[in-house]
Amino acid sequence: LLLGILGAPALGDPGPLEDVVIDRYYIPKICLREAQMGDFIRYHYNGTFKDGKKFDSSYDRGATVAGVVGVGRLITGMDRGLQGMCVNERRHLIVPPHLGYGSIGVAGLIPPDATLYFDVVMLDIWNKNDKLQITTLSKPERCNRTVENSDFVRYHYNGTLLDGTPFDSSYSKDSTYDTYVGTGWLIKGMDQGLLGMCAGEKRSIIIPPFLAYGEKGYGTVIPPQASLVFSVLLVDFHNPKDGVFLEHLEVPESCKRRAVTGDFVRYHYNGTLMDGTLFDSSYSRNQTYNTYIGKGYIIPGMDQGLQGVCVGEQRRVVIPPHLAYGENGAGDKIPGSAVLIFDVHVIDFHNPEDPVEIETVFRPEGCNVTTRNRDFVRYHYNCSLLDGTRLFSSHDYEKPQEVTLGANKVIEGLNSGLLDMCAGERRVLIVPPHLGHGENGARGVPGSAVLRFEVELISMEEGVPEGYLFIWHGEPPANLYEQMDLNKDGGIPADEFSTFIKTQVAEGKGRLMPSSDPEKVIADMFQNQDRNQDGKITPEELKLKSDEDQEKIHEEL
Repeated sequence: LLLGILGAPALGDPGPLEDVVIDRYYIPKICLREAQMGDFIRYHYNGTFKDGKKFDSSYDRGATVAGVVGVGRLITGMDRGLQGMCVNERRHLIVPPHLGYGSIGVAGLIPPDATLYFDVVMLDIWNKNDKLQITTLSKPERCNRTVENSDFVRYHYNGTLLDGTPFDSSYSKDSTYDTYVGTGWLIKGMDQGLLGMCAGEKRSIIIPPFLAYGEKGYGTVIPPQASLVFSVLLVDFHNPKDGVFLEHLEVPESCKRRAVTGDFVRYHYNGTLMDGTLFDSSYSRNQTYNTYIGKGYIIPGMDQGLQGVCVGEQRRVVIPPHLAYGENGAGDKIPGSAVLIFDVHVIDFHNPEDPVEIETVFRPEGCNVTTRNRDFVRYHYNCSLLDGTRLFSSHDYEKPQEVTLGANKVIEGLNSGLLDMCAGERRVLIVPPHLGHGENGARGVPGSAVLRFEVELISMEEGVPEGYLFIWHGEPPANLYEQMDLNKDGGIPADEFSTFIKTQVAEGKGRLMPSSDPEKVIADMFQNQDRNQDGKITPEELKLKSDEDQEKIHEEL
């Protein structure tokens, strides 16, 4: 093949041409392939005579010319002039008569012995022996799994012809293309080109026509026998047979218990799509997500993914769409058929049937007297959440906490945990929310929170029965009113009442309800006896608690 260069017109007519004259007036910077004998090509052209008169044009027909080069299916001059061309290269060809239509010409179109001038642009080159061309543009560092046949994929793409002409784009539709791979739903080349991809990977896939739309093309956008170039970003993929995939990111060394169906779990999470797009986060709301597991209150994949978690564990839960929000998605942040990734941090969990968990850290030797309900106790405590978040501590105050057990002055779980303790004993209490502050929580305590108490009993005083402020150690005096009326004036004011009660306590004849304020207990006793509230107790008003209780029984009878 002789590749001539058009001479400058000023040089005059060089005489009859012996071969095709080729002027490569535009050569692209990148030329991945040149047309060779036997290649299938697509090109546009304008054909004119020397005087510029047009005799033919593919542009006027609105269709490219496609054929095999170098095998005699074109006029000899065109066969020679097209060889060696790159995609998007432009050439001027001068074809002498003996390499064109010769002395016969084409009736009514090309006269005999006509020299032909062609302006050609190459659009596509392929060969029947071509294979798919795959170039990886970028790939995530982590790739636990790649696309296989029968997987369902979601991907974005830009589709162009080999010359760069765009014909379609998922980005313009603002939606991924979603389909199965290897089941005949895609052109063969794309079915093959997606295999082995990782989520987040980008590829360039060049598909020859026989693996694309072939000789028929597709509508008005893809010509017959067109090679296709797809720039693909794989957003996510899954298989309909997939279950939940778990990745244990951090598991505490000590895990005494694992969550099971029916447990109530409090956890933080970040929810992302496979490409890393964040669609939801409990951290952004500064509030845990609280729910029962295994009961259908959350998507099935999360119901499964939280089974077996430990308090404090961090795990990644990868959920296929059929165990999440399916083909419809959710709202405007979770697309249809999306794989969801939850990075979960379990704060705590409990079961509604859980009792208080008590661990004795230290118990003094010779522990014979232990606390009971109605006892008055002093204790130190530290209170925290199970993740270690500090809530309250008695050490922040000048003295220990004081309370009468069984008087509904502390949460039920703490009251239970303080029973049967010796002075000096130390315990760790795990209090479930139904024995704590419940689903609403309290000031500084989140709703449905499991609480951890470290308690130390400092001292205890024996209590009195419920409803009593004072009890006698033996039988009360038979002439109680006369003994209480110290000045014998027929009335007992508050000071006389107080002096008498204190004397009984001092002499060991009775005891007050334990309290940090004995004066208030005595004042309450006086107010109970001064029934008409005139500031003194008369003989008719003074009654023992046991007598009052008996009178109530008779009234009921």
